[in-house]
Amino acid sequence: LRGSKSFTAALPGETERNGHGLGYKSVSVGHLEAPPLSPSRLSLGRASSTATSTAAPEQGRPRDYLVLAIFSCFCPVWPLNIVALVFSIMSRNSGQQGDTDGARRLGRMARLLSIVSIVLGTVIIVLYISLSVR
Repeated sequence: LRGSKSFTAALPGETERNGHGLGYKSVSVGHLEAPPLSPSRLSLGRASSTATSTAAPEQGRPRDYLVLAIFSCFCPVWPLNIVALVFSIMSRNSGQQGDTDGARRLGRMARLLSIVSIVLGTVIIVLYISLSVR
């Protein structure tokens, strides 16, 4: 017979009652272990170059390209650059709520719309100046 790794323990903040009027909850041993430390918290020293080059890319906060979207608002392609600004703000909000995939997707769309707006705006300005100089 195999023994169970479950036991009853009082956990802080638990308000669940087990039928006996006590604030205990049956949990497994795996739930009480501390989560592993992230690589950035393992040591305060500098990591070796081999560890940083082979490690997966940092899963930090995704970029929202807000500065690029604001810069694109100075171009004369008004509907497109306003949409880029909205996507950028939505990306920032998604990132703050913890939805990194959604924030990345919205950030890429904001970047694309901002770049298209800047390129089209530059073309419009160049065409306007070249036609008005004649």
